[in-house]
Amino acid sequence: MLQPKKTKFRRMQKGRMKGVSQRGNQLAFGSFGIKALESTWITGRQIEAARQAIVRHMKREGQVWIRIFPDKPITKKPAEVRMGKGKGAPEGFVAPVTPGRILFEAEGVPIEVAQEALRLGAQKLPITTKFIVRRDFDPSQTI
Repeated sequence: MLQPKKTKFRRMQKGRMKGVSQRGNQLAFGSFGIKALESTWITGRQIEAARQAIVRHMKREGQVWIRIFPDKPITKKPAEVRMGKGKGAPEGFVAPVTPGRILFEAEGVPIEVAQEALRLGAQKLPITTKFIVRRDFDPSQTI
């Protein structure tokens, strides 16, 4: 499961996710990718489940890049605890995602295989996504 090796602070404020993604919104490594169309927090478990689905469908051919990392600690108080007494203990880590963010990229497989693999990976995520292809992609050059 993805999480930071070490953090400067144990807890973080919740924050607000408004607007569109200013960075990480264009393909940087592969020819295919999935782009987020909504704002949400994506957990390390969800990222790992999507990665496994993508890699399994591609039959370990080609290459996959994960473009998000869960570095925001999320806290939770135990069940049936009264208000007050401070912030809860860290429960896990999430990656805040805003619309336009590239979540996964793939390369080295035909476009049909990549589209199906990324569709299966997107099903594991709690948001709607869109399959995108590099602008200068040439289908005749693939394997």
